[in-house]
Amino acid sequence: MRKDIIKTKLDKLENLKRAGMEVYPEKVERSFANRKALDKFDNIKDKIFLAGRIRSLRPMGKSAFTHIEDESGKIQLFLSEKNIGKEKYKLFVKNIEIGDFIQAEGKLFKTKTGEKTLEVNDWKILSKNMRPIPAEYYGIKDTEELLRKRYLDILINPETKEIFKKKNVFWQTVRNFLSERGFLETQTPVLENVPGGAEARPFITRHNILNRDFYLRISLELPLKKLLIGGYEKVFEIGRVFRNEGIDREHLQEFDHMEFYWAYANMEEGMKLTEKMFKVIAKNVVGNKNKENKIITEYKKQEIIWSEDFPRLDYFEEFKKETGIDLNEDVSVEDLKKKADELKIEYKNSYGKGRMIDAIYKKTIRQKLIQPCFLIGHPIEVSPLAKKDSHNSKKVLRFQPVACQSELGNGFSELNNPLEQRKRFEEQVKLRKAGDKEAQMMSEDFIEALEYGMPPAVGFGMSERLFAILMNKPVRETVIFPPMRENKKSQ
Repeated sequence: MRKDIIKTKLDKLENLKRAGMEVYPEKVERSFANRKALDKFDNIKDKIFLAGRIRSLRPMGKSAFTHIEDESGKIQLFLSEKNIGKEKYKLFVKNIEIGDFIQAEGKLFKTKTGEKTLEVNDWKILSKNMRPIPAEYYGIKDTEELLRKRYLDILINPETKEIFKKKNVFWQTVRNFLSERGFLETQTPVLENVPGGAEARPFITRHNILNRDFYLRISLELPLKKLLIGGYEKVFEIGRVFRNEGIDREHLQEFDHMEFYWAYANMEEGMKLTEKMFKVIAKNVVGNKNKENKIITEYKKQEIIWSEDFPRLDYFEEFKKETGIDLNEDVSVEDLKKKADELKIEYKNSYGKGRMIDAIYKKTIRQKLIQPCFLIGHPIEVSPLAKKDSHNSKKVLRFQPVACQSELGNGFSELNNPLEQRKRFEEQVKLRKAGDKEAQMMSEDFIEALEYGMPPAVGFGMSERLFAILMNKPVRETVIFPPMRENKKSQ
């Protein structure tokens, strides 16, 4: 930023101080938020106090119009030498700028054009800004810069501010939906001895007092299952999880996540509850969009309809349709790599069978799943925490809501056999030793808990990716302060 801009602002700050003003006062007098003052205009006869940030300023000789803005909206102010005195008017027009916060006292009236306005008879500075607001000068066109300085994005772009109001609706809807159905909201530790519940590379942090390393959680699953073992029957948590993986349209290193677990319920009941929850979320966040009362969003210029029944697609059937490979047969890792080569799908040599199946699925089946649906019956190799299908030992009882070429959650009929769980973990450990850093670790603590007995249960987890899909934006643009690369540009 140019030094002369800073100097000019510092000079104006000193002018205000010399005039006897406290430039950053602690106390504010405020009768109404701006929107409320406008709404109650006809009933407000006395003097009132309003406050906000200067968003426009039009001096015209001995009078000036300005707009101040608070969270509720803007309101016009009228200042004149006649009402506030020559010296205080001059102090205002010479030293108050767009971006400053002021408090104004006066009476409401309507201008000749009919705009509801506060006729100011006194004012004071609340906060002097030391940098020009970009929208009023040069703007910010660089998305990276907007994300890095999200406070400016929110300040100058009303649509950004609206996104985060909708995000609040999103999570409140989830919370209310589950609470109303008897689920207990809980909070479990962010620091874990062993990261579990998902296939992801964890962050490591140091606990100085205990003199040991911990992992930042990658999932909420294992602690919540322990609560089922302890006797709770319906539990959920909304919390931050951390995965040390890449950034793209659908992934971030830290994000908000929700998981619920429901004892004595099965996969079918879990799917019905999840579908109903998704529809309530979509309705509350985006509303009904047409005369047919459908809930519609947009993705790649296509209408996505959330209000209709979610069809169910069998993983094995879809995989065979896309690749010609029948996962009911004995398929080797080499067979899968050969097919991946044929389809020009990238993979790492360390990938085992489950990782290869998943890589092929993501580049074939998932690319064709646009409208909301459930993908069910996943291979056992890609689901180390799901219960085996009693009708097909190669499948597990798992469901995934998918839309817009993206997985929007994961549900399981939860594995509660400690012997089988140990076997699955041991297979994951072998994959880690072979170089798969996202394979799950052995959790002796969780297996011990399972040995005390966990009731049959269904579980489901989803992240804020669903919100990003509803907004038709990359996930990091729907995170209020996303992690960013270091800004090496000179300030």
